[in-house]
Amino acid sequence: MNANRAEQAERAAALSRRRFLRGVGTCLALPAFESLVMPGSVARAAASAKALATSPTGAPVRLAFVYFPNGAIQHTWWPKEGPSETSFELSRTMQPLERVKNKIQVFGGLDHVNATAGPDGAGDHARASGSFLTGVRVRKTAGANIHAGVSIDQVVANRVGHLTRFPSLELSCDAVRRSGNCDSGYSCAYQYNLAWRSPTSPLPPEPNPRLLFERLFGAGAHGERKEGLKLRQRQQRSILDFVMDDARSLQRQLAPKDQRKLDEYLFSVREIEGRIAQAERLAEQAPDPNVATPSGIPTRFEEYVQIMYDMMLLAFQTDTTRVATFLLANEGSNRAFPEIGIAEGHHSLTHHRGEQDMIDKVADIDRFYVQQFARFLEKMDAANDLDGRSLLDNAMIVYGSGNADGNRHSHTNHPVIVAGGGGGALAPGRYVKAGGVPMTNLYLSLADRLGVDGVEQFGDSTGPLGSV
Repeated sequence: MNANRAEQAERAAALSRRRFLRGVGTCLALPAFESLVMPGSVARAAASAKALATSPTGAPVRLAFVYFPNGAIQHTWWPKEGPSETSFELSRTMQPLERVKNKIQVFGGLDHVNATAGPDGAGDHARASGSFLTGVRVRKTAGANIHAGVSIDQVVANRVGHLTRFPSLELSCDAVRRSGNCDSGYSCAYQYNLAWRSPTSPLPPEPNPRLLFERLFGAGAHGERKEGLKLRQRQQRSILDFVMDDARSLQRQLAPKDQRKLDEYLFSVREIEGRIAQAERLAEQAPDPNVATPSGIPTRFEEYVQIMYDMMLLAFQTDTTRVATFLLANEGSNRAFPEIGIAEGHHSLTHHRGEQDMIDKVADIDRFYVQQFARFLEKMDAANDLDGRSLLDNAMIVYGSGNADGNRHSHTNHPVIVAGGGGGALAPGRYVKAGGVPMTNLYLSLADRLGVDGVEQFGDSTGPLGSV
């Protein structure tokens, strides 16, 4: 009963600070503004912080899991240890994170035993991603009888998802999805999905930025959304053109600080919309292989990743969701990286046989992915939240891979970073050696810090980590 009252109080507080701009076929969510918060609403939210994943100051805490494929080159990944956990030196791969070094934790010694071969033989890539957020041994099948487990993001979403428009958000930069057998008798479902609503029901991620943008910002009344999109396309107008009257009216109600915040937010929305439109124009000019190219997907992978990160940031900034997963590429991805001068496929390079040139190229790919992650974290850190902290201070962002060493397909000592302060619940700025425990122990600790009660065991967990 107390939990229900807490949920109702938090829902009321959330609604009191949530505003929308409306137009034809458009409902544009806004970030929270201090000058529009009803007296006492933050206090009510803070009072229910333990139960409802808010910071002690009442701002929501966001949780995200970002997955990169094929593991990492170990000697260029791990930081150089200092005399204490807080005195470490970032490795070459992690160097792009220097500006937010005090906002991250690097974890060593986290394992996924259920991703190892065991009696199931080959199929490490499918097991790697299938177990990453579930902690279970997935069923080896290429048929419809897939079986994994409920992923930790959905455990949290089931607790806090009712407070936002979307209980969770699933994103991917895999535009083309395969089906059937993807890895030595394992279904493709394990490699192309991170989030699992139930052991037999994965949540397919959205790979198309245009569709994701319209889903987040183009939702009008029933029957209006599609017509609103068609009208904007016919007139070649931005979604913002349809809500500017409402925006100007809101601007007059805001304090100067919040006026600047609104201007910055609207600029970000327009910029992303413009980048998607530009990507669509470039896609129309690109060569036409015998593969369909969905609209809105940039031809340059770097731009693609950045737009999807920016969409996740906007979703968090507007409290559209508090839980997200982002599959940068499917486990086993053989994508080339011409933007950094690498023509060979990623997966092929990871089986380097000790050849230094191949090792160096994989390390460059690892660094490329970290660069995009660092850009996202810096933008999170630059965005002010309702309580005066940054979005990053009020977030828990897990970045990692289900393979450790891609050459050996190992599943011990996974490369894992946890970014953000968790609304004051985490202790960032550390290199932590967990000592060879299940990665699910980390998930238990994060769930506890989020205030998700009743999760005493998850996957193959043996207990929460002592310090996060």
